[in-house]
Amino acid sequence: MFSSLFSHGQQYRRRRFAHWLALLGASVLFHVMLVNWAGGNLGIPSLHTKPQNVVSVALLAPPVAAPAAPPRRKTKPRRPLAPTPPLPAAVTETSALAPQASAEESVPSANASEEVFPVDAKTPAVLENEDDSAMPQAAPVYKFNPPPPAELTYDVQALRDGKQWHGTGIFRWEANANSYRLSGEASVRLLFKITVLNFNSEGAINAHGIAPVLYSETPWRKSMTNTHFQHANKTISFSASTATYPYQGGEQDRASIMWQLASIGRGDAAQFAAGTEFDMMVAGVRDAESWRIRVVGMEEIETAYGKMTAWHVLRAPRIGSYDQQLDIWLAPQYEWYPAKLRYTYANGDYLDMSLSNLTPSALH
Repeated sequence: MFSSLFSHGQQYRRRRFAHWLALLGASVLFHVMLVNWAGGNLGIPSLHTKPQNVVSVALLAPPVAAPAAPPRRKTKPRRPLAPTPPLPAAVTETSALAPQASAEESVPSANASEEVFPVDAKTPAVLENEDDSAMPQAAPVYKFNPPPPAELTYDVQALRDGKQWHGTGIFRWEANANSYRLSGEASVRLLFKITVLNFNSEGAINAHGIAPVLYSETPWRKSMTNTHFQHANKTISFSASTATYPYQGGEQDRASIMWQLASIGRGDAAQFAAGTEFDMMVAGVRDAESWRIRVVGMEEIETAYGKMTAWHVLRAPRIGSYDQQLDIWLAPQYEWYPAKLRYTYANGDYLDMSLSNLTPSALH
């Protein structure tokens, strides 16, 4: 038991000695690190901390003052020269304007640009299509004779989003020696009749043939839009956009174009031949562009009104355009009325109109 107590005492002294030895070592290490921090000569780098930036401070000598400039010597006043006689008024004005003329040469003014690039009063304020097809061109003058007044009824067949639709279409054409009026509608029938489009075109008949003044269009469940052909102001404007185009004469809207072609055919059938092309500015509901209409040739067609021979004319859209292709068949034996129309869209949808009834009428 004693030996056991002794051994316990020795173990206790050993543990106590080791404890003090550890404290001593920690104290020495702490002082060494403190000296390193203060002197900056030794240290224990850490792998987990970013190296600190070192700022060096240098003592600079005070700037040396620049030597003072020597005093200016006094000079004797020179003898005044004889007075210069005044220049003529014209020379004085030219000299005074000389610096301005030099500045104007380096920076062109608005007036200078107007002289180099004259602005035509008929230039459109906004052109949405900045290509050759949108630029106005002088319309050629053709021999023409508008068709007599009539009401034309059509059977309508359409493909829209993979579905077939059937309906009716009506053109009401009225004309005299000085003016015309054209109205129309297209409708489909499900359980009841739905009018999908209403349009009106009216204006004068002049040296260029059909001359629209107002074109209105009202698609189903949409507001009416108006296209104005301002003959006096030489401008075409739109209610659906801020674009304006110059009016030069001969421009058409999308409804009157086929009646202008019919008038040309009635004026002189020799103006129609396979390969002939007609270039006409055509205005829609928000812009205008040049249409190139090509005469394909004479074709036999079947309509609900009967079989007939008609001139096939084609308006193909420009490459890259999403506009529709328009095919028109004009029947000379029926006053060159449009006997058939076909609109083909870029996605493959189409709308066919085939003449089913023709009723001559008088201008109201």
